[in-house]
Amino acid sequence: MHSISIGSWQACYYYPLPKNPPFHSKVTLDSKPRKIQCKNCSFLTLTATNSCSKEQEKKRNHFNSENTNCSNLEKHKPFQDFYSSFEIQEPQFEEGEEEIGSVIDWDIPSIMWWVDFKAALGQRINLEGITCSVGILSKYRHLVMPHVSVPDIRYINWAELKNSGFKGVVFDKDNTITVPYSLSLWAPLASSIEQCKLVFGDNIAVFSNSAGLCEYDPDGRKASALEDAIGIKVIRHGGKKPGGNAEEIENNFGCESSRLIMVGDRPFTDIVFGNRHGLFTILTEPLSHTEEPLIVRQVRLLEVAIVKRWSEKGLKPITHGLLTDPMKCVNNEPL
Repeated sequence: MHSISIGSWQACYYYPLPKNPPFHSKVTLDSKPRKIQCKNCSFLTLTATNSCSKEQEKKRNHFNSENTNCSNLEKHKPFQDFYSSFEIQEPQFEEGEEEIGSVIDWDIPSIMWWVDFKAALGQRINLEGITCSVGILSKYRHLVMPHVSVPDIRYINWAELKNSGFKGVVFDKDNTITVPYSLSLWAPLASSIEQCKLVFGDNIAVFSNSAGLCEYDPDGRKASALEDAIGIKVIRHGGKKPGGNAEEIENNFGCESSRLIMVGDRPFTDIVFGNRHGLFTILTEPLSHTEEPLIVRQVRLLEVAIVKRWSEKGLKPITHGLLTDPMKCVNNEPL
């Protein structure tokens, strides 16, 4: 028969671990238990009702004494497993004291798959867009209305936009100039992109919720690959459309956002972002539905239906000072 007794906690031992140990790295543990003083603490112990013999008591004391100075990490493995689940500050060694320990290989698989999965999920479910949509549906409906709607960028007259006083062009990526999740230009748009480069020079950039977004492209790998493929700079940024500000865009072009053009395929992300910051907004139809996830297609259909309904009710886009007649920049035939 056993009973539970509560005793005073005068001293305890712990194994200090580095805070947030890196993956695939060697972590050295201090195998020598370090003693700390704890006040006003208590702990639970299990004691047997029957008394121990003196011989058993001597063996137990001898065993505890050995544990104090033991350098064998295996004898303390239960404590290692327990404390490894907590974030504990690294130990501060006293002068002249050496760190005694053994090396543990965390042997944890790469977590890059999680980064890619999170990026793919985030591109499918835009929480920032959903939050922003609440305000749009209630009192900022005009933000979702583009200045111009075209089938694709081949119908845009770049020269007319340049002559109107615009300084540069900001493209969305997925389904605007590339098919979803591709890092290469959609071939039929090559002639229009070249014409845009001839008119605006280097004042062209991509501002995407995938390539270049720090959350989903932290090392800029996708942004660099896209730049190499299409010859257009990809702006690295932290805010996800339609949220965030236009600071990175303005810094890239060296002018106010009202002198720029925003081209994208999503009314509630690209167009809302552009209108919020005074850009001239052009809405394109998606290049491909094949590679698009089902949830994105459904949300897109809802967005287009809302914009169409509001347009039929007479809702107009925000008037832009540089181009009072937006249809001047639209070609009747694709380039």
